[in-house]
Amino acid sequence: MSPSDVAASYRDLTLGAFVDRLASAEPVPGGGSASAVGAALAAALVAMVASLSEGRPKYAEHAVLLAASRETGRRMASRFLDLADEDAAAYAEFAAAMKLPKATEQELETRRAALRTAARVASEVPLRTVEACLELIAAAETLVGRSNVNASSDLDVAVLLGEAAARGAAANVLINLPSVDDEAYSGEATARVMATLDSIKEIAHTVHLGVRSSSPREPLPA
Repeated sequence: MSPSDVAASYRDLTLGAFVDRLASAEPVPGGGSASAVGAALAAALVAMVASLSEGRPKYAEHAVLLAASRETGRRMASRFLDLADEDAAAYAEFAAAMKLPKATEQELETRRAALRTAARVASEVPLRTVEACLELIAAAETLVGRSNVNASSDLDVAVLLGEAAARGAAANVLINLPSVDDEAYSGEATARVMATLDSIKEIAHTVHLGVRSSSPREPLPA
């Protein structure tokens, strides 16, 4: 894949073109970008549920929340698409470092340093995806019982996609940490990933239960 291909935004591809590129033998896009795109779809569903609820008298008392959720969903969908691009660029740098010469000790050291730097970036980007998924799922949770009940399954799907995206991005964080060769950083990053996944799991469970109960909720405090 050429540098220009890496630099191009996946948001400019058709869905079919992205899937074809993902299915190719090229190293990017990979699982990290796929996870971010999945999260973008989840965020779009959050925006959709809010949009389908706005303007309906039944949900008038939640108007402020619905407007904010619509904007949050759209903003985060765009952010996740950016993260898909960033993840591909980060892994492309790591793949380039892997190809550096290693015939001499100096070349080996240069290669090791490049790999450490590239691996750190390649772990930081999916870590941002994981943490953004928590924000997304928390936003979805506020809509449970406060949005169009006919779109409740879409809210459920949004959270399922968001949770899967978080776990996929987390896998990419953890697999890159050994190449960073920094125990303190790796320990901190691992702790952040696991704590975020735990929070996501807890909120996602609440969403799934709430969707199934279909019970209305009081407006959020002003």
